[in-house]
Amino acid sequence: MKTKAAILTAAHQPFEIVELDLDGPKEGEILIRYVTAGLCHSDLHLIDGDIEPRFPMVGGHEGAGVVEEVGPGVTKVAPGDHVVCSFIPSCGHCRYCSTGRQSLCDLGAGIAVGCMPDQTFRMRLDGEDVGGMCMLGTFSQYGTISQDSVVKIDPSIPLEVAVLTGCGVPTGWGTAVYAGGVRPGDTVVIYGIGGVGINSVQGAVHAGAKNVVVVDPVAFKRDTAMKMGATHAFADAEEAQQAVVEMTRGQGADQALITVGTVDSAVVTAAFETVGKGGTVVITGLANPGLLNIQLPSGLLTLFEKSVKGALFGSSNPQYDIVRMLDLYQAGQIKLDELITQRYRLDQINQGYQDLQDGKNIRGVLVHEH
Repeated sequence: MKTKAAILTAAHQPFEIVELDLDGPKEGEILIRYVTAGLCHSDLHLIDGDIEPRFPMVGGHEGAGVVEEVGPGVTKVAPGDHVVCSFIPSCGHCRYCSTGRQSLCDLGAGIAVGCMPDQTFRMRLDGEDVGGMCMLGTFSQYGTISQDSVVKIDPSIPLEVAVLTGCGVPTGWGTAVYAGGVRPGDTVVIYGIGGVGINSVQGAVHAGAKNVVVVDPVAFKRDTAMKMGATHAFADAEEAQQAVVEMTRGQGADQALITVGTVDSAVVTAAFETVGKGGTVVITGLANPGLLNIQLPSGLLTLFEKSVKGALFGSSNPQYDIVRMLDLYQAGQIKLDELITQRYRLDQINQGYQDLQDGKNIRGVLVHEH
């Protein structure tokens, strides 16, 4: 069949809208009709060259839609089911899935190539194989993807809202609750309030943090964080650190969560200096994997027993936590509707990412036309 999609053909180039040939599902695969996709900063890393994927590639790794067809051996879903895509697939039986660390599933090795688990492709442009971001490519009207990349959800939940749980919501929430281990009474500092950071705010609030301090140069994002439960908001890290010293009587923060779009040494240093003894720094934002951008005093690491750790997908288990986030949403304990700043059509994809870069969006959502 044919599908209209937004693809990247090289770094430092905008998305192009093209028509692709799409093969149907094979063993363990499904055909999905994407209804909506989230515009996440991670796709910008393909454009700016921080992450080097295999081109050409259909963008988009936050997606939700309806199962149209299933291949042989598919047991998780059936035609007509509503699903949210997980940007990290989970096979359920590798070393990491079997020990409750689905965010590290071995199938994730293919997310920068965009192929299926069997190393082949289902999309083509003029006979050339085209990959999908994170084995998905949600900036396409249709996709053939692995059943290990989807989570069945309650059909009563609007897909435009549910889509946010495919990346930003569990990544941010889990950064605070799972990777950060936020406890009642803690002081948490969150650097960068986008689609991930805003949900770190929600996670920290849900976990009972006393002080939820956000740092972002954009006033709109600081104001949104305050509406989501943040207690203090600052435009720069130094001002935030001074306030944390005062509010903790010199003890420092318990956690510093780095959810900026692109991580650099300055934000890591600021976070390390802001946490007190026994404090934890969690790095969830991305940077070029080959870039050496952390330099910290090992003496303080030892003497103050500070921890610096990374978190992928917020150390969440997508098969469980995507449904859990939606359960919390239905219970009124986390907000999703309020995260959507703007909606776009497929042909507005480049404008959507420009708005993201300009700090206008918490989360932009692409709504497919069929």
